Amino acid sequence: MTVTAEPSLATLFDQSNRHDPYPVLAALRSAPRAELGGALVVVGDYRNCSAVLRDPTVSSDRQRSLLGATFGDSPDKVPADSFLSMDAPDHTRLRGLVAKAFTPRVVAGLEPRIRGIVGDQLTKAGEASAMEVVSQLANVLPVTIINELLGVPTGDHDILQDWSHRLVRGLDPATDIGDPIVVADIELAKEGFRLYFADLVAFRRARPGQDLLSGLVQIEQDGEVLSEAELLATCALLLVGGYESTANLIANGVLALLRHPEQLRVLAENPALASAAVDEVLRYDTPAQMVTRVARREMEIDGVPVPINGVIMLLLAAANRDPAVFADPDRFDLRRTANHHLAFAAGPHFCIGASLAKLEASIALSEFARRVEAPELDEALLTYRPHVNLRGPERLFVRYDHIRD
Repeated sequence: MTVTAEPSLATLFDQSNRHDPYPVLAALRSAPRAELGGALVVVGDYRNCSAVLRDPTVSSDRQRSLLGATFGDSPDKVPADSFLSMDAPDHTRLRGLVAKAFTPRVVAGLEPRIRGIVGDQLTKAGEASAMEVVSQLANVLPVTIINELLGVPTGDHDILQDWSHRLVRGLDPATDIGDPIVVADIELAKEGFRLYFADLVAFRRARPGQDLLSGLVQIEQDGEVLSEAELLATCALLLVGGYESTANLIANGVLALLRHPEQLRVLAENPALASAAVDEVLRYDTPAQMVTRVARREMEIDGVPVPINGVIMLLLAAANRDPAVFADPDRFDLRRTANHHLAFAAGPHFCIGASLAKLEASIALSEFARRVEAPELDEALLTYRPHVNLRGPERLFVRYDHIRD
């Protein structure tokens, strides 16, 4: 696809671009541009995206932005008590409490469980000559891991996954977000999360375990400033964030490897490249394609004015293919060096679960490459999720000769 007309966000939202948004993103990367009467500034180049993410005068609190609920992770979509929408000092406090669940020691301790889940799923798929990667691998792994971290009973995983799928539509600047049916469905999912975790919190107060939720409840009881609303919002954020982006990362990675069989062979023969492979997937086909920030002062980005409380939309997926930073950026190359992508953002809101997501994806992709013999993508059956922001296949069918032990 070649984009010849002056690009706009409307072009990016066009469903016809869902399979390949990168020509549109490349055009949007050319220079910052003001939209919606100047209340929104769209930025797609690496230098400016990186600078805004690290700018202490730019806010993650969308509550008072000029656009209100118009775009993305805006106030009626992200709870005010979620540290995703907080700035220091509240963000620092909440993030510090939750970060204890993602220390290098804790994440490394999850490796056997992750390998076990991936191994079991591939073994089950070996009973047939084809698998649907999203439902049989990409979803199962992160859903299981994050639910177990939170102490969610196994029998409840499916309903929380369903709520998560419905809730993330509200985190996306999709064209149907004003549809009352969609809005009502999102509200039902939000209420489901709230009631479920309120009950689970009460249970863990009475019978604490070794899980993250029990730890957060105990911190609250020991006098740390963690309100009930903050606790519930944090649970929902961790579950949705720990599942959705990682599932897309794994599915995007399998798809990229299948479309680049020479790179699949490289990974199969060199499993030590697994971490580099994940970084290249994150750069090449970024699971969370954009993020918004709010200006707390009048500022300019390459001469484009941003008013106080104006929204800055950072196209991370465009920045991750910026030729000023990445040589031959549209090439998928597992041996790429100095891969300083922005897929996990940067600055104080760098993804708290990045190390866990990378470990899960590294094991999933390396085991897929090692065990699945002669895989072949069924392009005709490939479909994408409807989201603009959270990018990943909805259905991804692979045929193969055999899955080895």
